Amino acid sequence: MRFFCVCGTLRERSAAPRRTNMRIVTLIENTEGTSGCAAAHGLSLYVETERHRILLDVGPSEETLRNAELLGIDLAAVDTVVLSHGHYDHSGGLIPFLQINKTAKVYMQRSATGAYCADDGADAPGGQYRYIGIDPRIAESEQVVFTDGDFVIDGELSLFTVDRRSHSLPFTDGNLKILADGVYGQDDFRHEHCLVISAEGKHVLLSGCAHNGILSILDAYRERYGADPDVAISGFHLMKKTPYVPEELEEVLDTARELKNYGTRLVTCHCTGLPAYEAMKEILGEQLAYAHSGDEIEIE
Repeated sequence: MRFFCVCGTLRERSAAPRRTNMRIVTLIENTEGTSGCAAAHGLSLYVETERHRILLDVGPSEETLRNAELLGIDLAAVDTVVLSHGHYDHSGGLIPFLQINKTAKVYMQRSATGAYCADDGADAPGGQYRYIGIDPRIAESEQVVFTDGDFVIDGELSLFTVDRRSHSLPFTDGNLKILADGVYGQDDFRHEHCLVISAEGKHVLLSGCAHNGILSILDAYRERYGADPDVAISGFHLMKKTPYVPEELEEVLDTARELKNYGTRLVTCHCTGLPAYEAMKEILGEQLAYAHSGDEIEIE
């Protein structure tokens, strides 16, 4: 397993880590690390604090559970699950999780049950619109707590939404739709919320894909909490299957330049994509790190 620290000096270590009061493990994301964990398109983050055992998202499938077992993490002890938004690659492992954990509360925006789709183009072999929403069985679980906007779980955990964006949506959001009343409209991402963990004097923001834009999310955090988070861990939703055109690459670089203005250490993964990460790393340096499947993050 690869370990690195934030709030101190980012580094890789092969020795056993010093235990801190907040432990964060990337259970699954798109790229292989050194742990032997499976990689898949999706995201799940496991967090331990003195008071909680938390999952932000549960990845695309039960592979998330197998990775947890490989890493020695007992998912039956999780007490809080936050589903960051209503897409399959963050929720596909939730039904298998609920079969082994009958007590954890699952927090999700009520609108996360919408019929979310990707527009793959009129000539796509499987049809133009592909369903990418959650399994409808999730909403039927008695463990689900539906929220409508911001929500305080307790003194350590809170959720916030972006109700007014300070920046435009990322260009990669353009093909993401919602089917309502027989019409495919642009997804407005009101189903996305972020988790804030305030513990041991640190404030950590966890987001799944930052579909609302990482800059808008950080500005919304500032507005609600009056400062920047110490650490933000999130996909930035900048990934493309084809090379960037100049305008798209410039948006990636502009995002990195603006991120330098926040007093926040950044850890990215999943939907950022390695090409975007490498371009942003040139600008952000030690402010930005990447977490692969199985990587553990220490909050110092």
